[in-house]
Amino acid sequence: MSRIVLGVSGGIAAYKACLLLRSFSEAGHDVTVVPTPNALAFIGEATWAALSGKPVHTGVFEAAHEVPHVRLGRQADLVVVAPATADLLARAAAGRADDLLSNVLLTATCPILMVPAMHTEMWLNPATQANVATLRSRGVAVMNPASGRLTGADSGPGRLPEPADIEQVALTLLADPRLAVAMASQDLAGRHVLISAGGTREALDPVRFVGNASSGRMGLALARAAAARGARVTVVAANLALPIPAGVDAVPVVSTAELAEAMLDHAAAADIVVMAAAPADFTPASPSEVKLKKSGDQGLRVDLVQTTDVLKALAGERPDGQVIVGFAAETASDPDELLRLGREKLARKGCQLLVLNDVSGGRIFGSSSTEVTIISGAGVVARLADDKSSVAHAILDAAVAVPTSARFSL
Repeated sequence: MSRIVLGVSGGIAAYKACLLLRSFSEAGHDVTVVPTPNALAFIGEATWAALSGKPVHTGVFEAAHEVPHVRLGRQADLVVVAPATADLLARAAAGRADDLLSNVLLTATCPILMVPAMHTEMWLNPATQANVATLRSRGVAVMNPASGRLTGADSGPGRLPEPADIEQVALTLLADPRLAVAMASQDLAGRHVLISAGGTREALDPVRFVGNASSGRMGLALARAAAARGARVTVVAANLALPIPAGVDAVPVVSTAELAEAMLDHAAAADIVVMAAAPADFTPASPSEVKLKKSGDQGLRVDLVQTTDVLKALAGERPDGQVIVGFAAETASDPDELLRLGREKLARKGCQLLVLNDVSGGRIFGSSSTEVTIISGAGVVARLADDKSSVAHAILDAAVAVPTSARFSL
Protein backbone atom coordinates (compact mmCIF):
# COMPACT_ATOMS: atom_id res chain seq x y z
CA MET A 1 0.00 0.00 0.00
CA SER A 2 1.41 3.38 -1.06
CA ARG A 3 0.82 6.67 0.72
CA ILE A 4 -0.49 9.37 -1.61
CA VAL A 5 -1.08 13.00 -0.74
CA LEU A 6 -3.77 14.42 -3.01
CA GLY A 7 -3.51 18.20 -3.10
CA VAL A 8 -6.49 20.13 -4.43
CA SER A 9 -6.38 23.82 -5.27
CA GLY A 10 -9.26 26.20 -5.86
CA GLY A 11 -10.62 25.57 -9.34
CA ILE A 12 -13.90 24.36 -10.75
CA ALA A 13 -12.18 21.14 -11.86
CA ALA A 14 -11.84 20.17 -8.18
CA TYR A 15 -14.90 17.93 -8.61
CA LYS A 16 -12.81 15.59 -10.79
CA ALA A 17 -10.39 15.14 -7.90
CA CYS A 18 -13.21 13.36 -6.05
CA LEU A 19 -13.19 10.69 -8.76
CA LEU A 20 -9.41 10.50 -8.60
CA LEU A 21 -9.54 10.06 -4.84
CA ARG A 22 -12.05 7.26 -5.19
CA SER A 23 -9.88 5.49 -7.79
CA PHE A 24 -6.75 5.73 -5.64
CA SER A 25 -8.62 4.44 -2.59
CA GLU A 26 -10.26 1.55 -4.44
CA ALA A 27 -6.84 0.54 -5.74
CA GLY A 28 -5.75 0.09 -2.12
CA HIS A 29 -3.69 3.24 -1.60
CA ASP A 30 -3.68 5.30 1.59
CA VAL A 31 -4.79 8.77 0.47
CA THR A 32 -4.60 11.99 2.47
CA VAL A 33 -6.41 14.95 0.93
CA VAL A 34 -4.86 18.39 1.44
CA PRO A 35 -7.05 21.10 -0.11
CA THR A 36 -6.21 24.77 -0.22
CA PRO A 37 -8.64 27.08 1.60
CA ASN A 38 -10.01 28.21 -1.78
CA ALA A 39 -10.59 24.60 -2.83
CA LEU A 40 -13.13 24.24 -0.03
CA ALA A 41 -15.27 26.86 -1.77
CA PHE A 42 -15.82 24.28 -4.53
CA ILE A 43 -15.82 20.95 -2.64
CA GLY A 44 -16.53 20.99 1.10
CA GLU A 45 -14.43 19.47 3.84
CA ALA A 46 -17.11 16.87 4.61
CA THR A 47 -16.90 15.42 1.10
CA TRP A 48 -13.13 14.99 1.26
CA ALA A 49 -13.31 13.48 4.75
CA ALA A 50 -16.06 11.05 3.77
CA LEU A 51 -14.28 9.87 0.61
CA SER A 52 -10.84 9.55 2.21
CA GLY A 53 -11.91 8.39 5.66
CA LYS A 54 -9.54 10.92 7.21
CA PRO A 55 -9.84 14.39 8.73
CA VAL A 56 -9.05 17.21 6.32
CA HIS A 57 -6.90 20.23 7.14
CA THR A 58 -5.81 23.27 5.17
CA GLY A 59 -3.58 25.12 7.65
CA VAL A 60 -0.37 24.32 9.50
CA PHE A 61 -1.87 25.07 12.94
CA GLU A 62 -4.56 22.38 12.76
CA ALA A 63 -3.47 19.21 14.60
CA ALA A 64 -0.21 21.07 15.19
CA HIS A 65 1.08 18.44 17.63
CA GLU A 66 1.42 16.04 14.66
CA VAL A 67 3.53 18.60 12.72
CA PRO A 68 1.56 17.83 9.52
CA HIS A 69 3.40 20.37 7.35
CA VAL A 70 6.56 18.25 7.71
CA ARG A 71 5.19 14.77 8.37
CA LEU A 72 2.91 14.49 5.33
CA GLY A 73 5.60 15.42 2.83
CA ARG A 74 8.23 13.19 4.41
CA GLN A 75 5.99 10.12 4.63
CA ALA A 76 4.35 10.32 1.21
CA ASP A 77 5.30 8.01 -1.65
CA LEU A 78 3.70 10.40 -4.14
CA VAL A 79 2.17 13.87 -4.07
CA VAL A 80 -0.46 14.63 -6.73
CA VAL A 81 -1.94 18.12 -7.10
CA ALA A 82 -5.09 18.10 -9.22
CA PRO A 83 -6.20 20.62 -10.16
CA ALA A 84 -3.14 22.84 -9.88
CA THR A 85 -4.30 26.39 -10.50
CA ALA A 86 -2.15 29.22 -11.83
CA ASP A 87 -1.94 30.58 -8.29
CA LEU A 88 -0.79 27.28 -6.83
CA LEU A 89 1.83 26.85 -9.57
CA ALA A 90 3.11 30.37 -8.88
CA ARG A 91 3.31 29.82 -5.14
CA ALA A 92 5.04 26.45 -5.58
CA ALA A 93 7.57 27.90 -8.02
CA ALA A 94 8.31 30.74 -5.59
CA GLY A 95 8.72 28.33 -2.68
CA ARG A 96 5.89 29.88 -0.69
CA ALA A 97 4.71 28.17 2.49
CA ASP A 98 1.46 29.96 3.31
CA ASP A 99 -0.88 26.97 3.69
CA LEU A 100 -0.60 23.25 4.43
CA LEU A 101 -0.39 22.17 0.79
CA SER A 102 2.48 24.51 -0.09
CA ASN A 103 4.32 23.30 3.03
CA VAL A 104 3.83 19.68 1.93
CA LEU A 105 5.30 20.53 -1.47
CA LEU A 106 8.38 22.01 0.20
CA THR A 107 8.98 19.03 2.47
CA ALA A 108 8.16 16.18 0.08
CA THR A 109 11.07 13.92 -0.82
CA CYS A 110 8.98 11.72 -3.14
CA PRO A 111 7.91 12.38 -6.76
CA ILE A 112 5.47 15.28 -7.20
CA LEU A 113 2.90 15.33 -10.01
CA MET A 114 1.22 18.63 -10.82
CA VAL A 115 -1.88 18.61 -13.04
CA PRO A 116 -2.72 22.17 -14.15
CA ALA A 117 -6.24 23.37 -14.92
CA MET A 118 -7.21 26.95 -15.72
CA HIS A 119 -8.49 29.16 -18.51
CA THR A 120 -6.50 29.14 -21.74
CA GLU A 121 -5.21 32.69 -21.37
CA MET A 122 -3.90 31.90 -17.89
CA TRP A 123 -2.20 28.69 -19.05
CA LEU A 124 -0.54 30.40 -22.03
CA ASN A 125 0.52 33.45 -20.04
CA PRO A 126 4.34 33.74 -19.97
CA ALA A 127 4.28 33.92 -16.18
CA THR A 128 2.53 30.56 -15.89
CA GLN A 129 4.79 28.98 -18.51
CA ALA A 130 7.84 30.28 -16.64
CA ASN A 131 6.52 28.83 -13.38
CA VAL A 132 5.96 25.44 -15.02
CA ALA A 133 9.48 25.53 -16.47
CA THR A 134 10.88 26.36 -13.03
CA LEU A 135 9.04 23.48 -11.39
CA ARG A 136 10.17 21.03 -14.08
CA SER A 137 13.76 22.20 -13.68
CA ARG A 138 13.49 21.12 -10.04
CA GLY A 139 12.29 17.63 -10.94
CA VAL A 140 8.53 18.18 -10.58
CA ALA A 141 6.45 16.25 -13.12
CA VAL A 142 3.87 18.58 -14.67
CA MET A 143 1.22 17.16 -16.98
CA ASN A 144 0.09 19.37 -19.82
CA PRO A 145 -3.61 20.22 -19.60
CA ALA A 146 -6.13 18.86 -22.05
CA SER A 147 -7.95 20.93 -24.64
CA GLY A 148 -11.72 21.18 -24.52
CA ARG A 149 -14.67 22.81 -22.86
CA LEU A 150 -13.76 25.08 -19.95
CA THR A 151 -15.96 27.11 -17.61
CA GLY A 152 -18.90 28.69 -19.41
CA ALA A 153 -18.74 28.73 -23.20
CA ASP A 154 -14.94 28.91 -23.37
CA SER A 155 -12.93 26.13 -24.98
CA GLY A 156 -9.22 25.55 -25.44
CA PRO A 157 -6.11 24.22 -23.67
CA GLY A 158 -6.41 24.38 -19.89
CA ARG A 159 -8.93 21.65 -19.16
CA LEU A 160 -8.03 19.15 -16.43
CA PRO A 161 -7.22 15.74 -17.97
CA GLU A 162 -9.68 12.99 -17.17
CA PRO A 163 -9.11 11.22 -13.82
CA ALA A 164 -8.24 7.96 -15.59
CA ASP A 165 -5.36 9.65 -17.43
CA ILE A 166 -4.09 11.28 -14.22
CA GLU A 167 -4.34 7.97 -12.38
CA GLN A 168 -2.32 6.14 -15.02
CA VAL A 169 0.49 8.69 -14.88
CA ALA A 170 0.42 8.73 -11.07
CA LEU A 171 0.54 4.95 -10.76
CA THR A 172 3.42 4.82 -13.23
CA LEU A 173 5.37 7.24 -11.04
CA LEU A 174 4.60 5.10 -8.00
CA ALA A 175 5.86 2.01 -9.79
CA ASP A 176 9.06 3.71 -10.95
CA PRO A 177 9.80 7.07 -9.29
CA ARG A 178 12.75 7.59 -11.68
CA LEU A 179 10.25 8.35 -14.45
CA ALA A 180 9.52 11.67 -12.75
CA VAL A 181 12.90 12.81 -14.08
CA ALA A 182 11.93 11.96 -17.65
CA MET A 183 8.62 13.77 -17.29
CA ALA A 184 10.21 16.78 -15.65
CA SER A 185 13.01 17.01 -18.21
CA GLN A 186 10.52 16.86 -21.11
CA ASP A 187 13.14 14.89 -23.03
CA LEU A 188 10.79 14.41 -25.99
CA ALA A 189 9.85 18.09 -26.30
CA GLY A 190 10.04 19.24 -29.89
CA ARG A 191 9.72 15.70 -31.24
CA HIS A 192 6.80 14.16 -33.08
CA VAL A 193 5.90 10.61 -32.05
CA LEU A 194 3.58 8.65 -34.35
CA ILE A 195 1.93 5.56 -32.85
CA SER A 196 -0.50 3.02 -34.24
CA ALA A 197 -2.83 1.30 -31.79
CA GLY A 198 -5.64 -1.24 -31.82
CA GLY A 199 -6.68 -3.98 -34.22
CA THR A 200 -7.84 -3.63 -37.80
CA ARG A 201 -11.06 -5.03 -39.22
CA GLU A 202 -11.36 -6.47 -42.73
CA ALA A 203 -14.90 -6.39 -44.10
CA LEU A 204 -16.64 -9.60 -45.19
CA ASP A 205 -19.87 -7.74 -45.91
CA PRO A 206 -21.49 -4.52 -44.61
CA VAL A 207 -21.99 -5.98 -41.10
CA ARG A 208 -19.29 -8.63 -40.62
CA PHE A 209 -15.53 -8.46 -40.48
CA VAL A 210 -12.38 -10.46 -39.85
CA GLY A 211 -10.47 -8.97 -36.92
CA ASN A 212 -8.30 -9.68 -33.91
CA ALA A 213 -8.39 -9.24 -30.15
CA SER A 214 -5.96 -6.32 -29.82
CA SER A 215 -7.22 -3.85 -27.21
CA GLY A 216 -4.89 -0.96 -28.10
CA ARG A 217 -3.81 -0.61 -24.45
CA MET A 218 -0.09 -0.77 -25.28
CA GLY A 219 -0.36 1.84 -28.00
CA LEU A 220 -2.35 4.17 -25.75
CA ALA A 221 0.15 3.67 -22.92
CA LEU A 222 2.90 4.70 -25.33
CA ALA A 223 0.91 7.76 -26.40
CA ARG A 224 0.30 8.78 -22.79
CA ALA A 225 3.97 8.31 -21.90
CA ALA A 226 5.24 10.25 -24.92
CA ALA A 227 2.84 13.13 -24.28
CA ALA A 228 3.87 13.24 -20.60
CA ARG A 229 7.49 13.61 -21.75
CA GLY A 230 6.67 16.58 -23.97
CA ALA A 231 6.25 15.02 -27.40
CA ARG A 232 3.67 15.97 -29.98
CA VAL A 233 1.81 12.69 -30.34
CA THR A 234 -0.37 11.35 -33.13
CA VAL A 235 -2.19 8.05 -32.70
CA VAL A 236 -3.56 6.20 -35.72
CA ALA A 237 -6.38 4.46 -33.87
CA ALA A 238 -7.81 1.22 -35.22
CA ASN A 239 -11.16 0.43 -33.60
CA LEU A 240 -10.29 1.39 -30.03
CA ALA A 241 -12.78 0.90 -27.22
CA LEU A 242 -10.65 3.01 -24.86
CA PRO A 243 -10.44 6.83 -24.87
CA ILE A 244 -7.51 8.69 -26.41
CA PRO A 245 -5.27 10.28 -23.73
CA ALA A 246 -5.37 14.05 -23.21
CA GLY A 247 -3.14 16.10 -25.47
CA VAL A 248 -2.94 13.42 -28.17
CA ASP A 249 -4.14 13.79 -31.77
CA ALA A 250 -6.11 10.84 -33.12
CA VAL A 251 -6.63 9.59 -36.67
CA PRO A 252 -9.36 6.91 -36.69
CA VAL A 253 -9.07 4.03 -39.16
CA VAL A 254 -10.79 0.69 -39.66
CA SER A 255 -8.90 -1.56 -42.08
CA THR A 256 -5.24 -2.37 -42.65
CA ALA A 257 -5.32 -0.44 -45.92
CA GLU A 258 -6.57 2.66 -44.08
CA LEU A 259 -3.97 2.13 -41.35
CA ALA A 260 -1.18 1.92 -43.93
CA GLU A 261 -2.35 5.07 -45.69
CA ALA A 262 -2.62 7.07 -42.47
CA MET A 263 0.74 5.91 -41.11
CA LEU A 264 2.56 6.65 -44.36
CA ASP A 265 0.88 10.07 -44.60
CA HIS A 266 2.03 11.10 -41.11
CA ALA A 267 5.36 9.27 -40.88
CA ALA A 268 7.39 11.72 -42.96
CA ALA A 269 7.13 14.37 -40.22
CA ALA A 270 7.71 11.99 -37.28
CA ASP A 271 10.91 11.53 -35.30
CA ILE A 272 9.79 8.23 -33.73
CA VAL A 273 7.29 5.83 -35.30
CA VAL A 274 5.86 2.98 -33.22
CA MET A 275 3.78 0.26 -34.89
CA ALA A 276 1.96 -1.04 -31.83
CA ALA A 277 -1.27 -1.85 -33.69
CA ALA A 278 -2.17 -5.37 -34.78
CA PRO A 279 -2.94 -5.06 -38.50
CA ALA A 280 -4.53 -8.01 -40.27
CA ASP A 281 -2.17 -10.01 -42.49
CA PHE A 282 -5.04 -11.06 -44.78
CA THR A 283 -8.22 -9.46 -46.09
CA PRO A 284 -11.17 -10.86 -48.07
CA ALA A 285 -10.43 -10.68 -51.79
CA SER A 286 -13.97 -9.65 -52.70
CA PRO A 287 -16.06 -8.39 -49.76
CA SER A 288 -19.77 -8.57 -50.42
CA GLU A 289 -21.65 -5.31 -50.93
CA VAL A 290 -24.76 -6.88 -49.38
CA LYS A 291 -25.19 -8.90 -46.21
CA LEU A 292 -24.27 -12.52 -46.76
CA LYS A 293 -27.16 -14.93 -46.21
CA LYS A 294 -27.06 -18.48 -44.89
CA SER A 295 -27.99 -21.09 -47.44
CA GLY A 296 -29.23 -24.23 -45.72
CA ASP A 297 -26.40 -26.08 -44.01
CA GLN A 298 -23.73 -24.87 -46.39
CA GLY A 299 -20.72 -23.10 -44.96
CA LEU A 300 -18.96 -20.04 -46.32
CA ARG A 301 -15.77 -20.09 -48.33
CA VAL A 302 -13.78 -16.86 -48.37
CA ASP A 303 -10.73 -16.14 -50.50
CA LEU A 304 -8.14 -14.07 -48.63
CA VAL A 305 -5.31 -11.99 -50.02
CA GLN A 306 -2.36 -10.48 -48.22
CA THR A 307 -2.60 -6.95 -46.89
CA THR A 308 0.04 -4.24 -47.04
CA ASP A 309 3.03 -4.89 -44.78
CA VAL A 310 2.74 -1.56 -42.98
CA LEU A 311 5.93 -1.83 -40.90
CA LYS A 312 8.07 -2.80 -43.89
CA ALA A 313 6.53 -0.01 -45.96
CA LEU A 314 7.33 2.54 -43.26
CA ALA A 315 10.92 1.33 -43.05
CA GLY A 316 11.26 1.55 -46.82
CA GLU A 317 10.35 5.24 -46.79
CA ARG A 318 12.06 6.19 -43.52
CA PRO A 319 13.72 9.61 -43.60
CA ASP A 320 17.21 10.06 -42.16
CA GLY A 321 17.29 10.19 -38.38
CA GLN A 322 13.88 8.59 -37.83
CA VAL A 323 13.57 5.65 -35.42
CA ILE A 324 10.98 2.97 -36.18
CA VAL A 325 9.81 0.56 -33.48
CA GLY A 326 7.93 -2.54 -34.52
CA PHE A 327 5.88 -5.03 -32.50
CA ALA A 328 5.66 -8.76 -33.07
CA ALA A 329 3.32 -11.22 -31.37
CA GLU A 330 4.90 -14.67 -31.73
CA THR A 331 4.27 -18.21 -30.52
CA ALA A 332 7.51 -19.90 -29.52
CA SER A 333 8.47 -23.08 -27.69
CA ASP A 334 11.21 -21.37 -25.65
CA PRO A 335 13.00 -17.99 -25.28
CA ASP A 336 15.69 -18.97 -27.80
CA GLU A 337 13.12 -19.62 -30.51
CA LEU A 338 11.38 -16.34 -29.65
CA LEU A 339 14.64 -14.45 -30.12
CA ARG A 340 15.35 -16.26 -33.39
CA LEU A 341 11.93 -15.34 -34.74
CA GLY A 342 12.41 -11.77 -33.55
CA ARG A 343 15.83 -11.39 -35.19
CA GLU A 344 14.48 -12.71 -38.46
CA LYS A 345 11.55 -10.32 -38.38
CA LEU A 346 13.75 -7.37 -37.40
CA ALA A 347 15.98 -7.98 -40.43
CA ARG A 348 13.01 -8.60 -42.72
CA LYS A 349 11.07 -5.50 -41.67
CA GLY A 350 13.98 -3.05 -41.52
CA CYS A 351 13.07 -1.30 -38.25
CA GLN A 352 15.59 -0.25 -35.59
CA LEU A 353 13.81 -1.87 -32.63
CA LEU A 354 11.38 -4.75 -32.29
CA VAL A 355 9.19 -5.42 -29.25
CA LEU A 356 8.50 -9.13 -28.92
CA ASN A 357 5.37 -10.50 -27.26
CA ASP A 358 5.23 -14.24 -26.62
CA VAL A 359 1.55 -15.16 -27.03
CA SER A 360 2.08 -18.89 -26.53
CA GLY A 361 0.20 -20.87 -23.93
CA GLY A 362 -3.07 -19.00 -24.08
CA ARG A 363 -1.67 -15.54 -23.37
CA ILE A 364 -4.26 -13.03 -24.48
CA PHE A 365 -4.54 -9.38 -25.41
CA GLY A 366 -6.22 -6.80 -23.22
CA SER A 367 -4.29 -7.07 -19.95
CA SER A 368 -3.01 -3.98 -18.15
CA SER A 369 0.40 -5.66 -17.81
CA THR A 370 2.69 -7.28 -20.33
CA GLU A 371 5.90 -9.26 -20.74
CA VAL A 372 8.14 -8.19 -23.63
CA THR A 373 11.64 -8.48 -25.00
CA ILE A 374 13.03 -5.46 -26.86
CA ILE A 375 15.69 -6.27 -29.45
CA SER A 376 17.83 -4.30 -31.87
CA GLY A 377 20.32 -5.35 -34.51
CA ALA A 378 22.93 -5.54 -31.76
CA GLY A 379 20.93 -7.97 -29.62
CA VAL A 380 18.60 -7.85 -26.61
CA VAL A 381 18.00 -4.32 -25.34
CA ALA A 382 15.73 -5.20 -22.41
CA ARG A 383 13.47 -7.88 -20.99
CA LEU A 384 10.49 -6.47 -19.13
CA ALA A 385 7.51 -7.81 -17.19
CA ASP A 386 5.51 -4.90 -15.83
CA ASP A 387 2.41 -2.79 -16.30
CA LYS A 388 2.07 -1.38 -19.79
CA SER A 389 2.61 2.22 -18.66
CA SER A 390 6.06 1.41 -17.28
CA VAL A 391 6.90 -0.73 -20.33
CA ALA A 392 5.86 2.18 -22.56
CA HIS A 393 8.45 4.44 -20.94
CA ALA A 394 11.10 1.73 -21.35
CA ILE A 395 10.30 1.42 -25.06
CA LEU A 396 10.60 5.19 -25.47
CA ASP A 397 13.90 5.13 -23.55
CA ALA A 398 15.17 2.51 -25.98
CA ALA A 399 14.04 4.54 -28.99
CA VAL A 400 15.75 7.69 -27.71
CA ALA A 401 18.93 5.70 -27.07
CA VAL A 402 19.21 4.30 -30.62
CA PRO A 403 22.68 5.34 -31.84
CA THR A 404 22.70 8.01 -34.52
CA SER A 405 24.52 5.66 -36.92
CA ALA A 406 21.74 3.09 -36.61
CA ARG A 407 19.19 5.66 -37.70
CA PHE A 408 20.65 5.95 -41.16
CA SER A 409 20.69 2.31 -42.23
CA LEU A 410 17.99 -0.30 -42.69
